[in-house]
Amino acid sequence: MSQTLYIVKIGGNVIDNPEVCSAFLNDFIKLNAPKILVHGGGKVATEIAAKLGIETQMVEGRRITDKAMLDVATMVYGGLVNKNLVAQLQAGGCNAIGLTGADGGIIRSVKRPVKAIDYGFVGDIEAVNDQQINALLYSSLIPVIAPLTYSSEGTMLNTNADTMASATAVAMAKTYKVNLIYCFEKKGVLSNPDDDDAVIASLNPESYANYKNSGAINKGMIPKLDNAFAALEAGVDQVTICHADDLLEAAIGSAGTVITL
Repeated sequence: MSQTLYIVKIGGNVIDNPEVCSAFLNDFIKLNAPKILVHGGGKVATEIAAKLGIETQMVEGRRITDKAMLDVATMVYGGLVNKNLVAQLQAGGCNAIGLTGADGGIIRSVKRPVKAIDYGFVGDIEAVNDQQINALLYSSLIPVIAPLTYSSEGTMLNTNADTMASATAVAMAKTYKVNLIYCFEKKGVLSNPDDDDAVIASLNPESYANYKNSGAINKGMIPKLDNAFAALEAGVDQVTICHADDLLEAAIGSAGTVITL
């Protein structure tokens, strides 16, 4: 049986809360297996953009990334947020290395085509260089990946962190038994968005469709779950959505919402 690889995605709302983020990183350090951390951006990019006089535009929860906002995203996600996470992991004895998709050419994207909405410099993933990521893991390094990729034309691109985690999980499933865990500020997928304890223990395509049709699952949770099911269909072994506090329990399947086919 292949060795287990944990790919953990941490959301921006966790990053924005220093105490929750610190506790999460301590648990991440305790995961005794090969692992990769993929992180979102949080509110810092919006705050720094405002200080620079750059307006933030969001459409359906997605950031419109013009050239000015791309510069901010590159500085904040690839620099400030990424390196602070790496520093905290290093302090805990975890030999982390901070990366964007451009570093080592690990994740290449194509600029999203303009349709009804022009998202600007947003990347849709074309390829994940699993051999390069494997080389880092074989060197006992823990990749910490920022939500930025690059194009074959040499442009940085803002890229959804959930999608980056899913695409990386699929690529690494060729070598490992991959356990993909999405950590955010809720205990899992909720059957009632107003009740934080209404956690759905497991979801399959049929129950997912029913919850969507009833409106219980909506908005930003839908693309997250679509990524989860797509990852399972492409060979990922396990996908869980959980609270950042419950990482270690979710790693053994005893917390959060387990996604199944």
